[in-house]
Amino acid sequence: MATEAFEDIAENFEFLDDWEDRYRFVIDLGKAMDPLEDALKVPATKVEGCASQVWIAAQVDGSGPDAVFRFRGDSDAMIVRGLVAVLVALFNGLTVAEVLKVDAGGELARLQLNDHLSAQRSNGLRAMVERIRKIAGEAAAG
Repeated sequence: MATEAFEDIAENFEFLDDWEDRYRFVIDLGKAMDPLEDALKVPATKVEGCASQVWIAAQVDGSGPDAVFRFRGDSDAMIVRGLVAVLVALFNGLTVAEVLKVDAGGELARLQLNDHLSAQRSNGLRAMVERIRKIAGEAAAG
């Protein structure tokens, strides 16, 4: 289950044969995101387990499993900021129940990111997904 925005990213990846071009595309996705306000870059929104600094600020509209999940994020590293943009495309606008059903590993595998990211970046990406799932899980529980 992927959003239309994520499907667009996957389609673009199919057209880009060279990994340098794919990296540039991910970086451009990050550059296109609005920056997170400094007031939201606090310990409560910081993602632990990332080599770079990463913040995820979530907003859940409603309550229970049908609540709609949205988040914004930022990073001090350009490629990681782009990875945040990929996750925004994957999860934003889903209900919290849907967020919990997304096979993030499978969806991201379609982009072959783990084959081309450093171990630290892959660990950071997993930490971001875990953080998103934790927030959605707490919201779904009420």
